[in-house]
Amino acid sequence: MAVDRAKSDASSLMRAEEFARFAEARRERALRLAFRLLSGDQATAEDVVQNAFFRAHRALAGFRGDASLDTWFYRILVREVQRQRRWQSLRNWFAADPDTAPEPLESRPTGDPGLRRRIAAAFERLSAGQREAFVLVHLEELTITEAAAVLGKAVGTVKSHLHRALASLRAELGDLRQGEKP
Repeated sequence: MAVDRAKSDASSLMRAEEFARFAEARRERALRLAFRLLSGDQATAEDVVQNAFFRAHRALAGFRGDASLDTWFYRILVREVQRQRRWQSLRNWFAADPDTAPEPLESRPTGDPGLRRRIAAAFERLSAGQREAFVLVHLEELTITEAAAVLGKAVGTVKSHLHRALASLRAELGDLRQGEKP
């Protein structure tokens, strides 16, 4: 019995060390993904990533290997982002008068601020599904199949979200392509 417990403790320690290496290797990409899905809120992105790694560590024993470990983790991360957005929308709904609320600060004020605001506004008008699919496929360079696995959606659904996101962004930002000023 004591031998089994010692083996279990050693196995747990090994898993913890492996998970620490896993988390360190994926931390930057996870932060980038959360930052993009949360529309540039760095502090919230860091909190979401920390929560996702915590949830992943707790659920590691239940990982069955049906998908890659990366896909499994990024699915947890996307769900954590979705959870954060739900809570944020509830907080905003119960917040004080929106006319007196201060404007959010620009997270990275580089480049043309007017252009950045315009692109951010067009991106914000996408549905959550469209935004998630766009970020995963076009910014994080996952395949459509990988993005579908991360989002827990059918490949056709992800393709549909991508099509609609691209059509919406082209419609809103199309004049930039021809070099026209808004």
